[in-house]
Amino acid sequence: MTTTLSAPAAAEAPSLYDAIGGQPSLVAAVDVFYRRLLADPAISPFFPGGVGERHRRYLATFLGEALGGPRRYRGPDIAAAHRGLAISDDHFNRVAGHLIDTLDELGVPRHLTDQIIGIVAGLRPAVVTA
Repeated sequence: MTTTLSAPAAAEAPSLYDAIGGQPSLVAAVDVFYRRLLADPAISPFFPGGVGERHRRYLATFLGEALGGPRRYRGPDIAAAHRGLAISDDHFNRVAGHLIDTLDELGVPRHLTDQIIGIVAGLRPAVVTA
């Protein structure tokens, strides 16, 4: 009689949220990201009053949920929040570039950055209005 042992179930891969370090890493990324956006003369006009704490929390929570984190985003609708701002594909691409640079600066491995950018790219239709 032959007995076959089944291999243990493969461990579930961690979410992107966990892989990048969870909420503390997201908060750090949001800070660096907004610093970059506010320093970019093509993007900073979209933030005439700067970026407040509430806006930073919204982005950290929104990204956290998108990356598989436990908190649910309950802020403004993304399309409604960007409506009327005349955001172009060039603006979107510049912001995505700043996100890549932010993640690189924080030491996020490229394969994770690529996955995050893939998720963010899905927001283009809701954000680009020009």
